[in-house]
Amino acid sequence: MSQDPNGPATLRHPLKRARGLGSAKGGTDHFIAQRISSIALLFLSIYVIALVISLVGDDYLAVRATVAHPLHATLLVAFTIATFWHSKLGFQVVIEDYVHTPVWAVTLHLINVFVCALAAIAGVLAIVRIALGA
Repeated sequence: MSQDPNGPATLRHPLKRARGLGSAKGGTDHFIAQRISSIALLFLSIYVIALVISLVGDDYLAVRATVAHPLHATLLVAFTIATFWHSKLGFQVVIEDYVHTPVWAVTLHLINVFVCALAAIAGVLAIVRIALGA
């Protein structure tokens, strides 16, 4: 532990402080994004479960008409985006914590981003297609 002349003792090495190396200042943003997406998913999941339960027993055309309603389509798109964004953030943390080989880490990060992005795009396009009557 080194003694900082301007304040209390710190665990950072003086050379690290001099070079400006330390926190990347990105962990808090990631943490907040994960928490916000989980709160959004809490409410959106309740909505989606209620919607699915309300559609049990309905025929194809009734389900399609319900999903095509602008409010339902908007909330389903929000649910899809929030789900895959939250998934991407969660897998990113797992990769950073448990994959220690740089090549594997980069590869898995790329796969994570592309799979989540493609799945989100496919889900949104499916909902938009139903909403627009295609």
